[in-house]
Amino acid sequence: MGTHLITGAGSGIGAAVARRLAGRGEQLWLLARDARRAKELRERFPGSRTLVGDLAEPERLSWAFGQQELPVELDSLLQVAGVVELGTVGELSAKVWQHTLAVNTVAPAELTRLLLPSLRQARGQVVFVNSGAGLRADAQWGAYAASKFALRALADALRAEEHAHGVRVTSVHPGRTATPMQEKVHAQEGREYRPDAWIDPESVATTVLTALDLPRDAEITDLSVRPGH
Repeated sequence: MGTHLITGAGSGIGAAVARRLAGRGEQLWLLARDARRAKELRERFPGSRTLVGDLAEPERLSWAFGQQELPVELDSLLQVAGVVELGTVGELSAKVWQHTLAVNTVAPAELTRLLLPSLRQARGQVVFVNSGAGLRADAQWGAYAASKFALRALADALRAEEHAHGVRVTSVHPGRTATPMQEKVHAQEGREYRPDAWIDPESVATTVLTALDLPRDAEITDLSVRPGH
């Protein structure tokens, strides 16, 4: 039975990954932004454990984790949580840029730093659920795409640094997926939201588990997943 820490387990892709791993009898550690959310996650995933830390304040994660028990060995760190705010470069404020980069890039880097000892101990794996926007940037996607391009750079650097420690690193780049985030994006775009037009979160969860389950003689470095409709 493996031990996995998941961010973004409350909905969408993160919840799908958590359900699949829980169904296999794996041990889950779920990151929550506050104690109330942690309680909700433990009720939703019986037997799971929680860590409390706000990704919007990555500079406080070290202090927060210092007050809590961390897993001694970690088979995977699954970084799924993210935020998006559309707008042109001429419109988006510095506050939006800072929040987007904090949650989508700086917090994953800090989580990785804090949990590397546990990952090295288990020769584990870090999976960054990135985005198609981490491969190309379209109009109004500047802040989000910049945060995801940076996340890909983080993954590439980490992979090179941790190979000798036996830690595998995978970037998954889903296209539009039927999640609450996608519903918000459609509202910002002024478009009708039809979940059946996009990737099911379970399909992205399958790609994450494929990377995790790959035999140790190989490593999936990058996966792009696109809507099949």
